[in-house]
Amino acid sequence: MADFSTKYLSLALVPACLCFPAKLHAQSVNYDTLSSLEEPLAFEVADVTVEVNGILDAPVSLEIEDGVHFGDADVSFIGNFEVTASTQLGNRWNVGVAYFGQYAENANEYSDNVAGFIRTSWGTFAGGNVSGMVRESTRRRRGVGNGVLAFDNFYGQLDRWGGGYQGRFGPVIVSGVVDENGDFDIGAEYQRPIGTKDYRFSTRFAKSRYTTADGLAVLDSKAVGLVGELVYGSSLFDLGGGYERLQGAGLDLDRWYISGGGQHKVGSLSFSAEGHYGELDGSEEVAAAFGLSYDIARGLSTNLGLNARRAEVARNGIEVVDEDETSATASVRYSF
Repeated sequence: MADFSTKYLSLALVPACLCFPAKLHAQSVNYDTLSSLEEPLAFEVADVTVEVNGILDAPVSLEIEDGVHFGDADVSFIGNFEVTASTQLGNRWNVGVAYFGQYAENANEYSDNVAGFIRTSWGTFAGGNVSGMVRESTRRRRGVGNGVLAFDNFYGQLDRWGGGYQGRFGPVIVSGVVDENGDFDIGAEYQRPIGTKDYRFSTRFAKSRYTTADGLAVLDSKAVGLVGELVYGSSLFDLGGGYERLQGAGLDLDRWYISGGGQHKVGSLSFSAEGHYGELDGSEEVAAAFGLSYDIARGLSTNLGLNARRAEVARNGIEVVDEDETSATASVRYSF
């Protein structure tokens, strides 16, 4: 349940604007919520173009119960970076490799992703840790600052290693990933401005696996999701929903959910509010998130977040989901 129980709810995107973000020039393997929208630093080594970006974040988190905090404030440091090296072949194909690494001081843990890619006129083919490629292309926008909405995804996840494809056909982008177990994730998004508004729609279907909260069972997951998005001026509104079936270990569970929210930017201040409601085998899952970000200077910002999530579902002696936490987080973040 890494997507729903991240150690620090402070790991969130700081959008430089609320419009549809431009794709990075190179293949990204950063699927973490602590993601940079700063343009990468680029330089050339012989015929190879190297792009580098990263983030330094110092979050302070408090758990909240019945309107008051309890326990000590959790102070930590998180840093990540992404490096991409690519070159163009004689047939105009672009080939390269991308590497992403992140260190979390609280857990004394270093994690990373790596992938190689070939970009052609028919699209981009990638291999390695590409399990999040479809999700990143079709998901709802991340909250502002330290606002992170829980449960806004399928429970089932792909394994880290696999191969993927992404191609653009006019206003439509299609993508797909197959992991080492033969599970897959496919999706498509459509985006086009109409008048003074920008519209984006996406859909996704995945066959994957979910390890229950107690680690006693691995369930097969089949899920489908839809997202709609509207951008008008400095405001963004989106709504997403999905259906998922989890089977295995004597369980046959149906899940549905709806998530929605909005973001707005006024000068150097950005804020977002999001909510989620769903049911797993008749038991509810709820989450809410509020985020605030103030841009101090290029790449430097202060960020706040209030996040709550609750879903406790047990069947046949198996804890399928066990989440119940409310927290507040403040951080100073520098993106380069």
